[in-house]
Amino acid sequence: MIKGIDVSVHNGMIDWQAVAAAGIEFAIIRCSYGLQSKDAMFAQNIAGAKAAGLQVGAYHYSYALSVEDTIQEAANCREAIETAGIALDLPVFFDMEDADGYKSRNGFSFDPAEITAMCQAFIENVGIDCGIYASYYWLTDYIDWRSIGCAVWNAQWGPNDDIQGYIWQYTDSLEIGGQLFDGNIKY
Repeated sequence: MIKGIDVSVHNGMIDWQAVAAAGIEFAIIRCSYGLQSKDAMFAQNIAGAKAAGLQVGAYHYSYALSVEDTIQEAANCREAIETAGIALDLPVFFDMEDADGYKSRNGFSFDPAEITAMCQAFIENVGIDCGIYASYYWLTDYIDWRSIGCAVWNAQWGPNDDIQGYIWQYTDSLEIGGQLFDGNIKY
């Protein structure tokens, strides 16, 4: 098991040397979101993490409302990673949740079969080693992750007995150098 963090533009400037000194060995960095948006700090965060000796992966936050949207989001994700020009050491993860309520506000049905199909479509179209990120609730109620057969990054604050995934996000309050990060364990 190795320790890691996940970050996006919302974390601001990151002291990657302090992160490495705290025993962190990998970072999953948001590269893109939605149909066309890129994380403004992706290339800088990838370069900083790599320079500090960390393994790096990426994630895409989805605003897709259909399989067709998901396929377009996969192209956006792939373009963001290719534009950064740095090879990933870890998979790119697809985050299909609705943390900001966008899907709810736009009439999304939250049908588990459709959500699973959307996850599958992203994985099949991104063209890069890919997995799924989701909370325990989403992995048990909305995504048939077993049928997809990919790496799973499970967000669950508390014991992680039911879903033994590739990565476990165990907290959103890991303090390093005065900054808070999501803390992760890679098995």
